Amino acid sequence: MDSSITPPENIILIGFMGCGKTTVARELHLRLGYPLVDMDHAIEKQTGKSITQIFAEEGEPVFRDMEASLLKSLMDPDAPHRIISTGGGVVGRAENRTMLRSLGYVVWLDAPASVIIEHTRKTRNRPLLLTDNPEERIAQLMEERRPLYQVTSHLRIDTSELDCHELATGILESARYFFSKRP
Repeated sequence: MDSSITPPENIILIGFMGCGKTTVARELHLRLGYPLVDMDHAIEKQTGKSITQIFAEEGEPVFRDMEASLLKSLMDPDAPHRIISTGGGVVGRAENRTMLRSLGYVVWLDAPASVIIEHTRKTRNRPLLLTDNPEERIAQLMEERRPLYQVTSHLRIDTSELDCHELATGILESARYFFSKRP
């Protein structure tokens, strides 16, 4: 790990499903050696259920409560620095947006709807897309969430033309600068 590119705090990735959060988080984890917290995977491990099962059996509000509870548990100031990959809807609650910004450097990975549709087309583990018209649902959710991602993030990156290595390099450089300017 090169200390000249190592940011001293958490890096949090937000953005719509299918934008590359998990892939980029893994790359950042490999480069920095920071523990990786994939919030969706953590919730699945904690509950023993898939996100799709949680949505079907308990509903979206219960899942969102689980996300908020997990974020609260990540607020421990004595915890090691981490890479945190969030679920796409985590920004829906004001308390979550506040916690995300308090946790560290928040990067919004963004992509056009056409890219999201392509990345999510073949998957059946996206409960919000289990509808007759997933493209319409993507457009609707993106429209709702865009201003929330914007107010939560410190940086927005369009992922559609970059690979995970380029994204990770840009995030590390901007995070190092961000943390160097904080009081």
